[in-house]
Amino acid sequence: MSAGGAFGGNRGLRPVPPEKGVFPLDHMHLCDVEKKEYLNCLKSAGHKSEECRHLSKKYLECRMEKNLMAKQDMSELGFGKNVDAGTKSEEKTEQTKEK
Repeated sequence: MSAGGAFGGNRGLRPVPPEKGVFPLDHMHLCDVEKKEYLNCLKSAGHKSEECRHLSKKYLECRMEKNLMAKQDMSELGFGKNVDAGTKSEEKTEQTKEK
């Protein structure tokens, strides 16, 4: 066996905690609808996350509302006016398609 341990990891290094800390998993499936919308969007957009940012924002807002993560200003999470503008233009596109 090598000095790295049974699974090849370096046993001498201390693990680094996540930047935002630990947050509860959604065991009660409180934000499943938002999560599924986002994942479906990613799949249909060829995993281009920028096309689904509005749904990512919606999912994070749901998690904050249900106390599954700390409440934070969306601008601190990388969402600003550009995301809101993208959402509005997509809503207009969807409305146009419906007509």
